[in-house]
Amino acid sequence: MSLRVRRTRAAAVSGLVIVLGIVLATCAVSGSKTRSTSLPKPKAHASAESAQIPAVESGLLPWRLPSPISRLVALPGPPGELVLLGGLVGTTTSADGAFTLQVPSGTLTAAGTLASPVHDASGAVIEGEDVVFGGGSPSTVATVQELPAPAGAGTASPSGSAGRVTSELPSPRSDSATATVGGTTYLVGGYDGSRPDPAVLATTDGRSFRITASLPVPVRYPAVAALAGKLYVFGGQAITGSSAGQPVDDVQVVNPAAGTASVVAHLPEPLSGAVDVSLGGHLYVAGGESSAPQPKTPGVGTTQLSPTGAGANPGAGAGGAITDSYFKRAAGATTTSTTVVGGGPGTSTVSTIWAFDPASDKLLAAGRLQVPVSHAAVAVSGSRAWIVGGESGGSQVAVVQMFVPDVAFGTAGAPGAGSPYFGAQLLVADRGNNRLLVMDAKMDVVWTYPSASVPADPLGFYFPDDAFFVRRGTAIISNQEQNETIVEIAYPSGKIVWSYGHPKQSGSAPGYLHEPDDAYLLPNGQITVADAQNCRVLVLDPDGTVVHQIGTTGRCVHAPPVSMGSPNGDTPLADGNLLISEINGSWISEYTLAGALVWTEQLPITYPSDPQQLGPDLYLAADYARPGQLLEFDREGHILYRYDVASGPGMLDHPSLAEKLPSGAIMINDDYANRMVAIDPATDALVWQYGVTDLAGTATGMLNTPDGFDILLPDGSTPTHPATG
Repeated sequence: MSLRVRRTRAAAVSGLVIVLGIVLATCAVSGSKTRSTSLPKPKAHASAESAQIPAVESGLLPWRLPSPISRLVALPGPPGELVLLGGLVGTTTSADGAFTLQVPSGTLTAAGTLASPVHDASGAVIEGEDVVFGGGSPSTVATVQELPAPAGAGTASPSGSAGRVTSELPSPRSDSATATVGGTTYLVGGYDGSRPDPAVLATTDGRSFRITASLPVPVRYPAVAALAGKLYVFGGQAITGSSAGQPVDDVQVVNPAAGTASVVAHLPEPLSGAVDVSLGGHLYVAGGESSAPQPKTPGVGTTQLSPTGAGANPGAGAGGAITDSYFKRAAGATTTSTTVVGGGPGTSTVSTIWAFDPASDKLLAAGRLQVPVSHAAVAVSGSRAWIVGGESGGSQVAVVQMFVPDVAFGTAGAPGAGSPYFGAQLLVADRGNNRLLVMDAKMDVVWTYPSASVPADPLGFYFPDDAFFVRRGTAIISNQEQNETIVEIAYPSGKIVWSYGHPKQSGSAPGYLHEPDDAYLLPNGQITVADAQNCRVLVLDPDGTVVHQIGTTGRCVHAPPVSMGSPNGDTPLADGNLLISEINGSWISEYTLAGALVWTEQLPITYPSDPQQLGPDLYLAADYARPGQLLEFDREGHILYRYDVASGPGMLDHPSLAEKLPSGAIMINDDYANRMVAIDPATDALVWQYGVTDLAGTATGMLNTPDGFDILLPDGSTPTHPATG
């Protein structure tokens, strides 16, 4: 991956100060944001056994809100924008702010203030107005508030900054949810502060209401969405009876046309405070609080936040100061004692995303949130659902998450649904633990090397820097950088079938290496390796004969084609040549196997590591630094996409290898953060993680300086390096 030469691998709410009438600063992620122009996303194989409902790609955005908040209203705004209204700050403060949030950039803009601070309300866009129904302020109210919907592109509301009270609900109501069918908005669930309100209210103007049905199981905090003219009500919290205060598992369906409501199914676990959206003609239920036990395996499938729940960048972006308020006026804050952050006794926060199949009335696991949340706001913009804030483990969070249906991430109900490498196996070179792991799409480890079940390695398996599947998945080639060896291991038997080098003996004579990096098997059976400290790339016959040498041994300067500056990558290309990265000077070059230079380009990064080919003139490289970067570029050096996150869960710490998976996600060895991650280049969201951030270990779900990876499809192909043997 990356060589220890000349450099070492050592690791060297308003939330904004709000002055009325002044536009708020943005809270965008730091660093350059150039959109990718890479090839269209290919699709992975779908499981024939699961229902044909797409699983979801679910991600954590690399920026955050200025301050934690929950129980707010999110509504769709102009294209690429959400409108955020009210909410709860801490355990006592109702917010009155109205903001637009641009996604996926994270730019936050003032859009006015509500007439009255409120939390635990619901909302809808009706006739060009953003409408907020009831809520707590501080006690449950019947107030209906309106604010003109923003015109778009970060603009404030056309009326200025003041919302207005326009009507009253038939009775006070908080903790409800809304869904719209045609031109009618329906208000579902909730209570008046002490008693449940089972009436399903319908309105076409936000000012007059009629009862269209009655819930057979009255609940507060349900998840509600519409599909095919019906309202689907998932879970909620019981208000009365022996289960009062606890989540329920009922799935209720309201048929407005018939004026009926009934229980049609049950959730796999009781849920309260979840979110529900209709995307692509399918219903998805995400997060919530549950009384059922939740998985506790560290590092598997979720992202760890700071103890405060902040979760990402500590600042508010390009200008903005953080205070202790959020979305509320500088004066006149209102407090409430009716809501306590966190679930009831014995509840825990859920990360599962369920898809509902109305044909069978079943819920199928479709993915998981990167940060489990309840009592968040959700709105759909474009093809994605955006989840804003919420509560996790009893604390409010400032994170923004998204999910989007994508069959490349599997089909709902199939094992591994929601994985960026759905249908494949993932090989990880866990360098700091001196082991190789293979895991399935469920992130279950199915093979470990060395282990008691495979033959002992006579060369002493040490410091696996990279590892790749070869010979259609029947073997693995791995270079042990500080062991000065390359080995080919039969898979899954674990037998050493070929090796080169002398264990822990460096040298430049035939048969010796000095910190070998990125060993690949070529289609003709030869092996190529970047012999980094010797400043050369070797092409070897299986008998160990050096067939070609690129670069002059010991001459470590970029002077092509005579010499190169400490090569640490030598990826085989589709045209039969090699893509070589040089640490000294940050050069990327293409050479023929015989050593002829095809092109060379210097990248604007600190330490290029293991470049990969994405297309005929499109390449991807990691910057082995803190914070690390990813660059997509062409052979003229044009930067077509840059991932550069300066802090928070999205920040990379010495990434050594990045490859674009068939799903379109980019998987990364985040070496010094002790984790594997995948990001979505369309949004820069972190969509997958294995390993506990910044904590090394050997237990399930933990890694220690992972330094290489590969994926293997069921047909034996290796899609991220198809030009190898």
